[in-house]
Amino acid sequence: MSKILAINAGSSTLKWKLFVMPEEKVIAKGMVDRLGLSDSVFTVKYGDGQKYEITQDIETQDVAVDLLLKKLIEFKIIAEYSEISGIGHRVVAGGEDFKTSALITEASLKRIEELAEYAPLHNPAEAGVIRAFRNILPNVPQVAVFDTSFHTTMPEENYLYSLPLDYYRKYGARKYGAHGTSHRYVSHRAAEMLGKPLEDLKMITMHLGSGVSMTAIKDGKSLDTSMGFTPLAGVTMSTRSGDIDASLVAFLMKKLDIKDPEEMIDILNKKSGIYGISGLSPDMRDLEKTREERPESQLAIDIFVNRLIKYVGSYVAIMGGLDVLVITAGMGEGDILMRQRIGDRLSYFGVEVDPERNNVMAQERIISTDDSKVKVLLVPTNEEVMIARDVISVGQIK
Repeated sequence: MSKILAINAGSSTLKWKLFVMPEEKVIAKGMVDRLGLSDSVFTVKYGDGQKYEITQDIETQDVAVDLLLKKLIEFKIIAEYSEISGIGHRVVAGGEDFKTSALITEASLKRIEELAEYAPLHNPAEAGVIRAFRNILPNVPQVAVFDTSFHTTMPEENYLYSLPLDYYRKYGARKYGAHGTSHRYVSHRAAEMLGKPLEDLKMITMHLGSGVSMTAIKDGKSLDTSMGFTPLAGVTMSTRSGDIDASLVAFLMKKLDIKDPEEMIDILNKKSGIYGISGLSPDMRDLEKTREERPESQLAIDIFVNRLIKYVGSYVAIMGGLDVLVITAGMGEGDILMRQRIGDRLSYFGVEVDPERNNVMAQERIISTDDSKVKVLLVPTNEEVMIARDVISVGQIK
């Protein structure tokens, strides 16, 4: 029996789960919100529904990690630090360097820091948390699980942009994708549910959360994915624009008198998507409630679905067919009506979502009819368990 910490660190958050492996049982979980800001919120959930929460200033990642580990002892979740056999970290950008999850060494950690130019909000934070754990638990193996690794199997024709090739060779200007750990988990789980080898299935996985990405999976590998050089590209998302004509960016910068490109990128990342279209909210639930009296809410829903369907069509074309459609993540797991809309729009090539089977929230099941030519599955994602599994295998922990 091993206890494995799965860590998901953001620019101002630190989420974690403590697993008992190989049972894959979560014995504690929690997060630090507003990390580095005033009035940080530290939460631990453990035992039989027990919860601890405190609001205090947590100024650095070192303080957050130290507090987390001390609370594990204080609440008797572990008796001593030596019970922690390994630690896994979600890392957003692995570039072309990390094609699989990797054991963290000083050299690999430095490379993660260097790759921060591909994920400036995430990689530095993730590297900082890794160093914080190394300071307190220097002998515990740590493993980096990269969002981009699953997509390193894409062929050049799918990951290269139609730019001078030297831009790729010199600067790494290419599509990297994201949400790879989620796509990897749900695709394998879907194949298990169907009792078929993943390698035999033509599959599209839809990660519908605040960030939205879609992946075409053929021969068990990522063939193409919607997010690009950064998570800004692809379909319409909660606050991200998705694909946009680059010339429009320059045009709007002139019209809005924006001098700093980062200001424009901020608009595309945080003020666009269904939030920008609706002028109301980035939350699809708010749009559903107001779509009858607000045309902008209905328009945002229509555009969101439209972009999903376009990507499905393109992926069916490059794979030469489709056997399985998998829907996951917060919106995908919780929005019954959205799943039905997607199924209805894809009925032209044999997708039939069963309204009764689909009438569930975040429950693993097949939601298509028995006669549907394409199987549609609802599979709640579990990136943390994938991280824990990779810690065991990569760290060679027994």
